[in-house]
Amino acid sequence: MNESQIDLAHTVALGSIGDEDQRAVADILDTDDSVLRAAFTQEVQQTREALALAASTVAVTPPPALRDRLLAAIATDPPPPTAIHRSPTHFHHGNGRTNQPVRD
Repeated sequence: MNESQIDLAHTVALGSIGDEDQRAVADILDTDDSVLRAAFTQEVQQTREALALAASTVAVTPPPALRDRLLAAIATDPPPPTAIHRSPTHFHHGNGRTNQPVRD
């Protein structure tokens, strides 16, 4: 199966298939290629099972120590650089003049 056929199987599993895609699905299911038909049907089924599993999960409260560990880890990480460093270069404009770069 190619990527577009896999995407199409996911669309079928989500139940959000349009008219044009329905024709493409019919072409896949009516094909003489039994391997393609089986792979497509299996992809739809596996996607539906994954969606059902995701829908049945329940959010749980994380352990209180997790928040403390995350905050401690964040506090020890160095902050990202905030300044952009540029090497000093001269800019030549079409008028032939040389200008110094603007410094922040």
